[in-house]
Amino acid sequence: MLTQLSRYGEMLKVRVEKAKIHVRARFKSEGSVLRETLRAAGLGFEMRCELRSNAAPEKVAAVVRNAENGCYVMQTILKPTPVESRFALNGNEFDPALLRGERTSSSSALGKSLPALLA
Repeated sequence: MLTQLSRYGEMLKVRVEKAKIHVRARFKSEGSVLRETLRAAGLGFEMRCELRSNAAPEKVAAVVRNAENGCYVMQTILKPTPVESRFALNGNEFDPALLRGERTSSSSALGKSLPALLA
């Protein structure tokens, strides 16, 4: 957010002499690692932005609105964002979900590539 405040302040020719942001994040996790029921969740974020500027409040407000809308982190948190995960073990792609609860040996799926597992 600080980067965006600076960036959009320059674009809008609004000088912000000082900016300070305080962020508080709340998280929780529950479940069991051994049973593989662990679930983590974000409970919320609180942000307080302290600005110092001699510019008109309306102009500073335009900078703040643009900074919020242009902040990649804030927008990623506010809007559902797809996540694509890929895993490799010892140089070979693998899918941990396919190996759930299985004991493996040297001839098992652990050492094979994903295409070999799916064949």
